[in-house]
Amino acid sequence: MVEDATLRDLRDKQLLGRYRDRGDRAAYDELVHRFTPMVRSFARKYAGRGEELEDLVQVGMLGLVKAIEGFDLSRPHRFVAYAAPTITGEMKRHFRDHCWSVAVPRSMKELQTRVTAEEAVIERGGDVATTAELARRLETTEEQVVDARRAARCFRIDSLSFPSGEDRELLDTFGRPEKGYGHVEDVDLLDDALAVLSERDRKVVDMRYRDEMLQREIGAEVNVSQMQISRILENAAAQMRAHLEPGADRAVAA
Repeated sequence: MVEDATLRDLRDKQLLGRYRDRGDRAAYDELVHRFTPMVRSFARKYAGRGEELEDLVQVGMLGLVKAIEGFDLSRPHRFVAYAAPTITGEMKRHFRDHCWSVAVPRSMKELQTRVTAEEAVIERGGDVATTAELARRLETTEEQVVDARRAARCFRIDSLSFPSGEDRELLDTFGRPEKGYGHVEDVDLLDDALAVLSERDRKVVDMRYRDEMLQREIGAEVNVSQMQISRILENAAAQMRAHLEPGADRAVAA
């Protein structure tokens, strides 16, 4: 199990290196193929909130591309740990920028997009984006600019981002969690923690918690006493916890 996770991480970085260094499109395509199931899993989590599943998959794929382009190969971090928040962040950004909670005319949506872009241009120049200046630049009326700014408040994110206690967004309380992907995350987390153990200690942990063997049975298998097995398990848990800290949430999940 540990070997499989380690090989997977190494393969991800090998493919990233080939794409970055040589522009290897085959390596890029393989990376996309490897992470598409994860993108679809995240998309299913956010589906049913005003957007079609396949549209969310496409948004998630954009996040995956950004992760492939932005990951720093010089650092020891795992690519999957970088890609996951990049993908979900892209989906949340999509809800913020494109999903509306009330019906808004298409022409007003288009004007609102132009107003937002022009505001950014003006502010980057150090000026204040007044209604009059925006109307002049966009060749429209001040009343329409005001309406466009009001339309921006009709985005779905105004309600979905409303705090729901304990650092959660309302968006995160909708729908049912994707249990399959949660299991994959748990397995990845466990693989990461087990990697710090010696081969013998990993075997002992595996026999105790996967095979559900008794400590005396494990002792007979590896030719040590039951008391030694108890100490091995205690020390293994401490090593794994220390490896996962300071991410307390990850330690609890393990």
